[in-house]
Amino acid sequence: MSAEELLVEEKSKTRVLTLNRAEARNALTKSLLGALTSALTEAASDAAVRCVVLTGAGGHFCAGADLRRTIAEDPDFYDRLESYMDAYHGVIRAIVRCPKPVVAALDGCAVGFGADMALASDLRVATSRAYVQEKFVDIGLMPDGGGTFWLPRLVGTARALKAMFLADKLEARELDALGVLAACVAPDDLMTATFALAGRLEKGPPLAFAALKASVYAGLGELEAALLREREGQLRLLRSADAIEGVMAWSQKRPPDFKGA
Repeated sequence: MSAEELLVEEKSKTRVLTLNRAEARNALTKSLLGALTSALTEAASDAAVRCVVLTGAGGHFCAGADLRRTIAEDPDFYDRLESYMDAYHGVIRAIVRCPKPVVAALDGCAVGFGADMALASDLRVATSRAYVQEKFVDIGLMPDGGGTFWLPRLVGTARALKAMFLADKLEARELDALGVLAACVAPDDLMTATFALAGRLEKGPPLAFAALKASVYAGLGELEAALLREREGQLRLLRSADAIEGVMAWSQKRPPDFKGA
Protein backbone atom coordinates (compact mmCIF):
# COMPACT_ATOMS: atom_id res chain seq x y z
CA MET A 1 0.00 0.00 0.00
CA SER A 2 1.22 3.47 -0.80
CA ALA A 3 1.85 5.41 2.41
CA GLU A 4 -0.26 8.19 0.93
CA GLU A 5 -3.40 6.05 0.69
CA LEU A 6 -4.14 6.75 4.34
CA LEU A 7 -3.28 10.15 5.78
CA VAL A 8 -2.85 10.36 9.54
CA GLU A 9 -2.79 13.86 11.01
CA GLU A 10 -3.16 15.61 14.34
CA LYS A 11 -5.58 18.48 14.87
CA SER A 12 -5.22 19.57 18.48
CA LYS A 13 -6.21 16.44 20.47
CA THR A 14 -8.02 14.87 17.50
CA ARG A 15 -6.51 12.16 15.31
CA VAL A 16 -7.68 12.64 11.70
CA LEU A 17 -7.67 9.57 9.44
CA THR A 18 -8.25 10.40 5.77
CA LEU A 19 -8.84 7.77 3.11
CA ASN A 20 -6.75 9.20 0.28
CA ARG A 21 -7.69 7.31 -2.88
CA ALA A 22 -9.72 10.10 -4.45
CA GLU A 23 -9.29 8.63 -7.94
CA ALA A 24 -11.30 5.59 -6.76
CA ARG A 25 -13.71 7.53 -4.51
CA ASN A 26 -11.63 6.17 -1.61
CA ALA A 27 -12.59 2.57 -2.33
CA LEU A 28 -10.90 0.07 -0.03
CA THR A 29 -8.19 -2.48 -0.68
CA LYS A 30 -7.11 -5.10 1.84
CA SER A 31 -3.87 -3.26 2.54
CA LEU A 32 -5.72 0.00 3.15
CA LEU A 33 -8.08 -1.81 5.52
CA GLY A 34 -5.08 -3.08 7.48
CA ALA A 35 -3.59 0.39 7.70
CA LEU A 36 -6.92 1.86 8.82
CA THR A 37 -7.40 -0.80 11.49
CA SER A 38 -3.87 -0.18 12.78
CA ALA A 39 -4.39 3.59 12.83
CA LEU A 40 -7.66 3.25 14.74
CA THR A 41 -6.06 0.86 17.23
CA GLU A 42 -3.13 3.23 17.77
CA ALA A 43 -5.49 6.16 18.32
CA ALA A 44 -7.45 4.11 20.84
CA SER A 45 -4.33 3.45 22.93
CA ASP A 46 -2.86 6.97 22.74
CA ALA A 47 -3.80 8.91 25.87
CA ALA A 48 -3.14 12.20 24.07
CA VAL A 49 -5.94 11.50 21.57
CA ARG A 50 -9.40 12.55 22.75
CA CYS A 51 -11.32 12.19 19.46
CA VAL A 52 -10.92 10.40 16.12
CA VAL A 53 -12.18 11.79 12.83
CA LEU A 54 -12.61 9.45 9.87
CA THR A 55 -13.05 11.08 6.47
CA GLY A 56 -12.24 10.76 2.77
CA ALA A 57 -10.41 12.91 0.25
CA GLY A 58 -11.66 14.40 -2.99
CA GLY A 59 -15.33 15.00 -2.25
CA HIS A 60 -16.30 11.45 -1.23
CA PHE A 61 -16.21 9.42 1.96
CA CYS A 62 -15.83 5.86 0.66
CA ALA A 63 -17.25 3.86 -2.26
CA GLY A 64 -16.83 0.52 -0.49
CA ALA A 65 -14.61 -2.32 -1.64
CA ASP A 66 -12.36 -1.78 -4.66
CA LEU A 67 -13.33 -5.00 -6.41
CA ARG A 68 -11.52 -4.21 -9.65
CA ARG A 69 -8.17 -3.65 -7.97
CA THR A 70 -8.62 -6.51 -5.52
CA ILE A 71 -9.39 -9.06 -8.22
CA ALA A 72 -6.64 -7.71 -10.48
CA GLU A 73 -4.03 -7.88 -7.70
CA ASP A 74 -5.18 -11.19 -6.25
CA PRO A 75 -6.34 -13.75 -8.83
CA ASP A 76 -6.97 -16.15 -5.93
CA PHE A 77 -9.34 -13.69 -4.25
CA TYR A 78 -12.20 -16.21 -4.13
CA ASP A 79 -9.96 -18.73 -2.35
CA ARG A 80 -9.25 -16.20 0.39
CA LEU A 81 -12.70 -14.79 1.03
CA GLU A 82 -12.58 -15.53 4.77
CA SER A 83 -9.35 -13.55 5.11
CA TYR A 84 -10.83 -10.58 3.27
CA MET A 85 -14.00 -10.68 5.36
CA ASP A 86 -11.96 -10.68 8.55
CA ALA A 87 -9.98 -7.66 7.33
CA TYR A 88 -13.17 -5.70 6.71
CA HIS A 89 -14.67 -6.66 10.05
CA GLY A 90 -11.43 -5.63 11.74
CA VAL A 91 -12.17 -2.01 10.82
CA ILE A 92 -15.68 -2.12 12.28
CA ARG A 93 -14.44 -3.69 15.51
CA ALA A 94 -11.70 -1.05 15.77
CA ILE A 95 -14.24 1.78 15.41
CA VAL A 96 -16.64 0.31 17.96
CA ARG A 97 -13.98 -0.75 20.47
CA CYS A 98 -12.17 2.59 20.35
CA PRO A 99 -12.85 4.23 23.73
CA LYS A 100 -12.65 7.69 22.14
CA PRO A 101 -15.56 9.23 20.20
CA VAL A 102 -15.23 8.43 16.48
CA VAL A 103 -16.71 11.04 14.15
CA ALA A 104 -17.31 10.29 10.46
CA ALA A 105 -17.08 13.38 8.24
CA LEU A 106 -19.13 12.55 5.15
CA ASP A 107 -19.11 14.14 1.73
CA GLY A 108 -20.35 12.55 -1.47
CA CYS A 109 -20.83 8.81 -1.33
CA ALA A 110 -20.71 6.44 1.62
CA VAL A 111 -21.57 3.26 -0.27
CA GLY A 112 -21.44 -0.42 0.65
CA PHE A 113 -18.77 -0.96 3.27
CA GLY A 114 -18.28 2.81 3.24
CA ALA A 115 -21.87 3.10 4.47
CA ASP A 116 -21.16 0.52 7.16
CA MET A 117 -18.13 2.49 8.42
CA ALA A 118 -20.21 5.67 8.58
CA LEU A 119 -23.01 3.91 10.44
CA ALA A 120 -20.59 2.27 12.90
CA SER A 121 -19.07 5.63 13.84
CA ASP A 122 -20.36 7.28 16.99
CA LEU A 123 -21.29 10.60 15.35
CA ARG A 124 -21.66 11.77 11.78
CA VAL A 125 -21.24 15.21 10.21
CA ALA A 126 -22.31 15.35 6.56
CA THR A 127 -22.55 17.79 3.71
CA SER A 128 -25.86 18.43 2.00
CA ARG A 129 -24.65 16.39 -1.02
CA ALA A 130 -23.60 13.35 1.03
CA TYR A 131 -25.53 10.09 0.99
CA VAL A 132 -25.39 6.61 2.51
CA GLN A 133 -26.22 3.64 0.29
CA GLU A 134 -26.24 -0.07 1.10
CA LYS A 135 -25.80 -1.15 -2.51
CA PHE A 136 -24.84 -4.80 -1.98
CA VAL A 137 -28.00 -6.33 -3.46
CA ASP A 138 -27.19 -4.81 -6.85
CA ILE A 139 -24.44 -7.43 -7.21
CA GLY A 140 -26.28 -10.24 -5.41
CA LEU A 141 -24.77 -9.67 -1.96
CA MET A 142 -25.82 -8.41 1.49
CA PRO A 143 -24.38 -5.78 3.83
CA ASP A 144 -21.35 -7.27 5.56
CA GLY A 145 -19.89 -4.55 7.80
CA GLY A 146 -22.61 -4.47 10.42
CA GLY A 147 -25.10 -2.71 8.15
CA THR A 148 -27.90 -5.10 9.13
CA PHE A 149 -27.15 -4.26 12.78
CA TRP A 150 -26.74 -0.48 12.62
CA LEU A 151 -29.21 0.68 10.00
CA PRO A 152 -32.45 -0.63 11.60
CA ARG A 153 -31.35 0.84 14.94
CA LEU A 154 -30.58 4.25 13.44
CA VAL A 155 -33.45 4.73 10.97
CA GLY A 156 -36.03 2.08 11.92
CA THR A 157 -36.72 -1.35 10.47
CA ALA A 158 -39.06 -0.24 7.68
CA ARG A 159 -36.72 2.42 6.30
CA ALA A 160 -33.72 0.12 6.73
CA LEU A 161 -35.30 -2.77 4.82
CA LYS A 162 -36.44 -0.43 2.05
CA ALA A 163 -32.94 1.02 1.75
CA MET A 164 -31.27 -2.40 1.75
CA PHE A 165 -33.77 -4.26 -0.47
CA LEU A 166 -33.92 -1.50 -3.09
CA ALA A 167 -30.35 -0.16 -2.67
CA ASP A 168 -31.88 3.29 -2.22
CA LYS A 169 -29.75 6.27 -1.30
CA LEU A 170 -30.34 7.79 2.11
CA GLU A 171 -29.67 11.44 1.43
CA ALA A 172 -28.04 13.64 4.05
CA ARG A 173 -31.13 15.78 4.57
CA GLU A 174 -33.25 12.68 5.30
CA LEU A 175 -30.62 11.33 7.68
CA ASP A 176 -30.46 14.71 9.40
CA ALA A 177 -34.23 14.81 9.83
CA LEU A 178 -34.06 11.34 11.40
CA GLY A 179 -31.43 12.47 13.88
CA VAL A 180 -28.67 10.27 12.40
CA LEU A 181 -26.38 13.27 11.82
CA ALA A 182 -24.78 15.56 14.36
CA ALA A 183 -24.82 18.29 11.68
CA CYS A 184 -25.66 18.74 7.99
CA VAL A 185 -23.66 21.56 6.41
CA ALA A 186 -22.63 23.05 3.07
CA PRO A 187 -19.78 21.16 1.36
CA ASP A 188 -17.25 23.90 2.03
CA ASP A 189 -18.07 23.83 5.74
CA LEU A 190 -17.60 20.10 6.37
CA MET A 191 -14.25 20.09 8.14
CA THR A 192 -14.93 23.35 9.98
CA ALA A 193 -18.09 21.85 11.45
CA THR A 194 -16.38 18.54 12.13
CA PHE A 195 -13.47 20.14 13.99
CA ALA A 196 -15.87 22.32 15.96
CA LEU A 197 -17.62 19.14 17.13
CA ALA A 198 -14.28 17.42 17.77
CA GLY A 199 -13.18 20.43 19.82
CA ARG A 200 -16.18 20.02 22.09
CA LEU A 201 -15.45 16.31 22.48
CA GLU A 202 -11.78 16.98 23.25
CA LYS A 203 -12.85 19.00 26.29
CA GLY A 204 -15.10 16.23 27.59
CA PRO A 205 -14.27 13.61 30.23
CA PRO A 206 -12.44 10.74 28.48
CA LEU A 207 -13.19 8.11 31.13
CA ALA A 208 -16.89 8.97 31.10
CA PHE A 209 -16.98 8.94 27.30
CA ALA A 210 -15.36 5.50 27.20
CA ALA A 211 -17.76 4.05 29.76
CA LEU A 212 -20.77 5.71 28.12
CA LYS A 213 -19.85 4.38 24.67
CA ALA A 214 -19.32 0.84 25.96
CA SER A 215 -22.62 0.89 27.84
CA VAL A 216 -24.66 2.23 24.92
CA TYR A 217 -23.34 -0.35 22.48
CA ALA A 218 -23.76 -3.19 24.97
CA GLY A 219 -27.37 -2.14 25.34
CA LEU A 220 -27.99 -2.33 21.60
CA GLY A 221 -27.40 -6.09 21.49
CA GLU A 222 -24.67 -8.36 20.20
CA LEU A 223 -22.77 -6.73 17.36
CA GLU A 224 -20.44 -9.75 17.25
CA ALA A 225 -23.39 -12.05 16.62
CA ALA A 226 -24.58 -9.76 13.82
CA LEU A 227 -21.12 -9.69 12.23
CA LEU A 228 -20.96 -13.49 12.41
CA ARG A 229 -24.36 -13.79 10.71
CA GLU A 230 -23.26 -11.34 8.01
CA ARG A 231 -19.96 -13.19 7.58
CA GLU A 232 -21.64 -16.56 7.12
CA GLY A 233 -24.34 -15.18 4.83
CA GLN A 234 -21.96 -13.11 2.73
CA LEU A 235 -19.50 -15.98 2.26
CA ARG A 236 -22.32 -18.15 0.93
CA LEU A 237 -23.49 -15.34 -1.36
CA LEU A 238 -19.98 -14.56 -2.63
CA ARG A 239 -19.71 -18.16 -3.84
CA SER A 240 -23.12 -18.11 -5.55
CA ALA A 241 -23.77 -17.90 -9.29
CA ASP A 242 -25.88 -14.80 -8.63
CA ALA A 243 -22.92 -12.97 -7.10
CA ILE A 244 -20.68 -13.90 -10.01
CA GLU A 245 -23.37 -12.66 -12.39
CA GLY A 246 -23.78 -9.49 -10.33
CA VAL A 247 -20.08 -8.64 -10.47
CA MET A 248 -19.89 -9.44 -14.19
CA ALA A 249 -22.93 -7.29 -14.91
CA TRP A 250 -21.48 -4.45 -12.85
CA SER A 251 -18.15 -4.63 -14.68
CA GLN A 252 -19.92 -4.78 -18.05
CA LYS A 253 -22.31 -1.97 -17.08
CA ARG A 254 -25.47 -3.95 -17.77
CA PRO A 255 -28.45 -5.07 -15.63
CA PRO A 256 -27.80 -8.36 -13.84
CA ASP A 257 -29.90 -11.47 -14.54
CA PHE A 258 -30.22 -13.14 -11.15
CA LYS A 259 -31.36 -16.79 -11.16
CA GLY A 260 -31.49 -17.49 -7.43
CA ALA A 261 -28.61 -19.94 -7.58
